[in-house]
Amino acid sequence: MGFMLGIIFTGGEAPDTHFIKNLLDSLSQTDTLIIAADSGLIAAQDADIKPDWVIGDMDSLDTQSRLAALPPERIIRLQHDKDFSDTEMAFSLAVEKGCSQIWIIGGGGGRIDHLFGIRSLFERELFPNRWITDTADIYCIYAGNKEQFKNGIVSVFPLGEGPWEAQSEGLKWPLKGLKWNRGFFGLSNVAVNGEFSISAIKGRFMVILSHGFT
Repeated sequence: MGFMLGIIFTGGEAPDTHFIKNLLDSLSQTDTLIIAADSGLIAAQDADIKPDWVIGDMDSLDTQSRLAALPPERIIRLQHDKDFSDTEMAFSLAVEKGCSQIWIIGGGGGRIDHLFGIRSLFERELFPNRWITDTADIYCIYAGNKEQFKNGIVSVFPLGEGPWEAQSEGLKWPLKGLKWNRGFFGLSNVAVNGEFSISAIKGRFMVILSHGFT
């Protein structure tokens, strides 16, 4: 099976439709599976994106008529009282369908428990690779993985089990040689000349780029 990217639209604040459309356009050559988790369908449809699947108890949709645009067999209705969030169930569906990487779009603002719920997914054995809200672009970088970035204020948090070791190029305060323990973090680092990279040597890290999207 080849590479397939799973994109989950979830409830909460998402980047604007211009950013979402440009992002999906840039992925036109990538095999993608798009899943809307409950009210994530609103952000998807507002950006003229038709999900492959919709999953959730549908209690957060502004109108049930939004579901009429999808084939009934692509709608998975869940009970309101359940042990897992709609975003968790969407993530499990993406894994089940064979997605090699999974991104989450939305989930900003709103209830802080929902925010922490999505953040907790990054601590698991199977984790999202990217999470994009209205104000932040968040990456999970794991051992042997390197990501290139442009601009923005960047903060770094260790994830999962240690030990942790990271390196960076182009940051004002380099990550090489820093001692990471559970609960440690690095806030508000910046690029020296607009571009920088972060690589994980050991363990996993959450890298948060804080900025607005246009």
